[in-house]
Amino acid sequence: MRKYIVMTLLMAVLMAPATMHADKKKDKKYQKKAVNVENATANVEQPMREVRVTDPAKQLYGEWDIVSMRKKKVYTIDRAYLYLDFAGGNKVYGSNGCNTINGTFQLSGNNLQFGEFISTSRQCHNVTSEKTIMHALADVRRFTLETQYNAQYLNLMNSKGAVIMVLKRHNLDAMNGAWLIKEIDSENVSDKGMRVVIDAIEQTIHGDTGCNIINGIITLDPAKDMAIQFEDLHSTGHNCQNIDIETALLLALERTESCKRINQNEMALLDNKGAIVIVLQRIALK
Repeated sequence: MRKYIVMTLLMAVLMAPATMHADKKKDKKYQKKAVNVENATANVEQPMREVRVTDPAKQLYGEWDIVSMRKKKVYTIDRAYLYLDFAGGNKVYGSNGCNTINGTFQLSGNNLQFGEFISTSRQCHNVTSEKTIMHALADVRRFTLETQYNAQYLNLMNSKGAVIMVLKRHNLDAMNGAWLIKEIDSENVSDKGMRVVIDAIEQTIHGDTGCNIINGIITLDPAKDMAIQFEDLHSTGHNCQNIDIETALLLALERTESCKRINQNEMALLDNKGAIVIVLQRIALK
């Protein structure tokens, strides 16, 4: 018995350095990957937190993705969303996942009700029926706001207080504004004239590469937090000395899947594997 215990301890001692060495390598690799990026998502599930509604016109204004209805996820051919426009006289427009819809809404405190909608007449075969979505919107009488991680949730309820639809808005306000292109694929950009203006609300991007003007649209993935993609990018097409850098910028923008804050004045654009493809530095918009 004693011989068995001694052999067991000896094996443990011999194996310990290798295990410790492997753990150090893993830790070093993890730290290298995580460096310079703030607010990494924690492994601990964050609870939903209710948001007090003090300024509905500001807090509800803008675009909301329809993510669930009557406790079931929404699956549609096109993105289902609502855009609440207070500046236009309490107008609402968007998509039911198939057709474009337009209507009005009435708001008083936490009471919310939609008026008659008009829509286009495209024929679709969605997993979630557009008629079901329209019927649910007709039943809405109240709302509450909640937040979790970097996203806000708009809970739409019927007259009995039951949640019949959940809408989600990504908190991409940090992306709005003018940005200097500081790095592309870990390479410093020496041309200080290369900059972009991002409008996450209107979902547009405009830029000046120092050679050409670029324009494009922004799309959001409702299933992911801080998700942002740049599509339909166009350049004025002049052939200049720094055209290679411009091409690298356009390709990096096309690979972008999400964003992450680096510090107070810098944002990182990430690809689908979480690697940084572009570093943006905030500048004053003249």
